[in-house]
Amino acid sequence: MRTAMRHGAAVFLAITMCTSLFFVYNVNNSDGDRSSDGSGQTAKTTKAPARARPAPPALQGYTSIIDHSPLKMHCGSCALVTSSGHLTGGGQGKEIDRAECVIRMNDAPTGRGFAQDVGRRTSLRVIAHSSMQRVLRSRHELLNSSQDTVFIFWGPSSYMRRDGKGLVYNNLRLMNQVLPKLKVYIISWQKMLQFDDLFKRETGKDRKISNSWLSTGWFTMTIALELCDRINVYGMVPPDFCKEAQRPSVPYHYYEPLGPDECAMYISHERGRRGSHHRFITEKRVFANWARTFNIHFYQPDWSPPPLPKNVTGTTVLPQSRRT
Repeated sequence: MRTAMRHGAAVFLAITMCTSLFFVYNVNNSDGDRSSDGSGQTAKTTKAPARARPAPPALQGYTSIIDHSPLKMHCGSCALVTSSGHLTGGGQGKEIDRAECVIRMNDAPTGRGFAQDVGRRTSLRVIAHSSMQRVLRSRHELLNSSQDTVFIFWGPSSYMRRDGKGLVYNNLRLMNQVLPKLKVYIISWQKMLQFDDLFKRETGKDRKISNSWLSTGWFTMTIALELCDRINVYGMVPPDFCKEAQRPSVPYHYYEPLGPDECAMYISHERGRRGSHHRFITEKRVFANWARTFNIHFYQPDWSPPPLPKNVTGTTVLPQSRRT
């Protein structure tokens, strides 16, 4: 908490100093949908009438920074791209980009030579409050060129309050005023409570009592269940992967090849008892259970959850939007 507060002034200053650069984003290329015939005249193009698609449903709990409207989004197929080093060298970028929607997390890049492995498109980016500064530092790639991307920020309710005291909320409002074309949403405090409740019912563990923070991966997977008919997850290992003696060592982030080992990070957080930690392995057990019920598939590494033993009934708790 204190660290985030100390960063608050830096976040505000970073946004303010970059205002002049951000305004480049607001320049519209009014000829973007027209082509020139070389004579200075605009050539008219004829398009076949598009088949009308039903309006996507309103998803409660994801609120626009600008007008407080709910998020309206639905995808037939989604590629949920993790930030894992397992993606490096896989060459799955084109396959990922073929999904109707591509979902990423925090400041995971697609440029700088990574596109071949992770793809170029981003339909939705789920961002933790603690990653806001990193996103701003990569603003030219993640913000200025992201007119069609939806951004969902999550954070403690004290950071997201709208009474002038919400540090992250205030900075997001400023950012969206400077960049009005950005589609920026936050997760409401009521929805945050639902995420906590879902974690407790799926795992039997109270997040607060166990000194845990839900990871951005937890939010992203659960949001994907609300948005997507099919979810292809790239770069997520199975729950027991880190127990394997001969497992390869891969970096926690594909874009930080000299960063910490992924399994070392998972194990240290899972075993942590003091301070706040993510329960990465516990969350992956839940995701494996969900994959038995929902249309979720895992690639790089490729794996499927083993079937439940006979006479064992699954206890999957449906996310709110999936309940009937």
